[in-house]
Amino acid sequence: MRLVYISAIAATVLSAFSLPIYGSSFVVKSQQFEDGDLLPEAMVYQGFGCMGDNMSPELSWQNPPEGTKSYVVTMYDPDAPTGVGWWHWSVFNIPRNVLSLSRDANDGNLPQGSQQGYTDFGDSEYGGACPPKGDRPHNYIFTVYALDIQSLAADAGTTGAKLSYLIKDHILAETSITAKFAR
Repeated sequence: MRLVYISAIAATVLSAFSLPIYGSSFVVKSQQFEDGDLLPEAMVYQGFGCMGDNMSPELSWQNPPEGTKSYVVTMYDPDAPTGVGWWHWSVFNIPRNVLSLSRDANDGNLPQGSQQGYTDFGDSEYGGACPPKGDRPHNYIFTVYALDIQSLAADAGTTGAKLSYLIKDHILAETSITAKFAR
């Protein structure tokens, strides 16, 4: 009886603060790597001394929560030696009926209505992994957010930080997959 009462209180507190309750059935995966694997060379940046193909991985997700109206996908490196991490990629305004992004996604083959945001490489396209030579392996976190709104007031100049701010009150659920890379 006491456990039920505490759970009811916790649910009331969470709903009072409008915090999303994340379900575990919303999952993302990739055909190129498993969670915790090394990022394939094809997904590595070409530049800054890195010699990859700079292709975004195929990502697919399933079991979005009821009420999902759009998705956002991001790639972020929290281990970058900047003090604030490094935004490698963002795609937003992905329609609710789309449950994947193809390998090497770019403006020419993104789902209709979707757009890429501004990365820390200084452009609005995928920028692969490229940690400093000799650094420990970095974590590259690919996150899919299910949102309760159809589109964001964002454009190709929207940074990862601004995008995080714009979605914070609209997240119904999120799911991530992480790859590692070092050179």
